[in-house]
Amino acid sequence: MTNLDLYAKAEHLLGIEEATEALYDLYRSELDGKNVKTLLDVGCGRGGFMQRMISDGVVCKGVDLSSVMVQECLDIGLDVECINASDVTGKYDAIVSIFDVLNFMDSDTLVTFLNSMADKLNDDGILIADINTLYGFKDVAEGSMSKDRDDEFLSVDAIFQNDKLDTQFTLFEKRQDGSYVKHQDSIIQHFHKIKTFQKLEKLKLVEKQTFSLYDTEDKTLLIFKKK
Repeated sequence: MTNLDLYAKAEHLLGIEEATEALYDLYRSELDGKNVKTLLDVGCGRGGFMQRMISDGVVCKGVDLSSVMVQECLDIGLDVECINASDVTGKYDAIVSIFDVLNFMDSDTLVTFLNSMADKLNDDGILIADINTLYGFKDVAEGSMSKDRDDEFLSVDAIFQNDKLDTQFTLFEKRQDGSYVKHQDSIIQHFHKIKTFQKLEKLKLVEKQTFSLYDTEDKTLLIFKKK
């Protein structure tokens, strides 16, 4: 099991449903009125945002590196693949990367990713993503939590240092014989300064909005246009 698959198995215990829905509403409002007919969702998760956009008449494609997430999308008929976004073919009116996806990339990977996404945008195409602010990492994400439900127990410990958030996930699942199986892995997220996004070769940062998702100004929404 990869660390992203472990996250997928533990996600329902993290209490992020309300925050996820709020982000979907924000992205949807930003795309409203922009004549988006095709959309690529990078890090699409279980496909909730794709379903919303499909209901608006948009043709959607999704990619995610968690095979668990991708299989759930396929089970409900969504066009999703477990591949790197750079391997997607075709061009799109809009590309979205929702809920910290950019924070999972280090600086070099981030720049390469964003420039490759520019090649997948139609002329006048738009790319929207969100990142954690420094406050969001230091004062919101860092710390410990635990949650148990039915036959599961989750422990999360996150430490932020040197512009990196190291989050350790430990999930216990009860077997039919009463014993428990333990899954453990860590996920690294990176803090990115805004200047990184202002120096891209193929994308222009046209708007940034700092907003409050969990706490005061813990997130920043980034909106890019193709150069």
